[in-house]
Amino acid sequence: MKQNELIKLMSDEELKRQLMLSQLIFLLLGIFLSIFFFESMEEWLYYLDWKPAEIILYGVLPGFLIVLIDMILILLVPEKYYDDGGINERIFRNQSIGYIFVISLLVAVSEEILFRGVIQTNFGYIVASILFALVHFRYLKKPFLLVSILFVSFYIGYLFEITENILVTITAHFIVDFLLGLIIRFKK
Repeated sequence: MKQNELIKLMSDEELKRQLMLSQLIFLLLGIFLSIFFFESMEEWLYYLDWKPAEIILYGVLPGFLIVLIDMILILLVPEKYYDDGGINERIFRNQSIGYIFVISLLVAVSEEILFRGVIQTNFGYIVASILFALVHFRYLKKPFLLVSILFVSFYIGYLFEITENILVTITAHFIVDFLLGLIIRFKK
């Protein structure tokens, strides 16, 4: 049975539980691999650098830029190119702002710790960016969505390259997911 057929058989609650489970697995994998790949906690903590100006310049502003570009593309590109099988609709539609905030934060933290904090620091920018896009496998058969997630992945990876600050990428990722979640939530 294909993935989209399996997803259609799942209730919205089951889909949300699967999302939470996958993110907790990413988070635990990121923590476990951090212990394995970094010699000390201080070496890993180096990438968690609280620099508000840097976080705003390289996290907040790029997050808004990504959402703005996405919104322009949504207006210009036929809807069928943006169709992910209705998964994002089912996850965010009719949810509270608090739920969208929490799920967006969980996704941003877990994915960025794993893909930037561990994979990119140990295997490089290109490997991490491609793996990040491939993890979003529901986009693999949707060329427009695949190119979009590749662009976002390489852009966020680049932000980490120039700042070496995981808080920057968590912020950018969170803003993208949170704002797009709100847009889906309030879309008529």
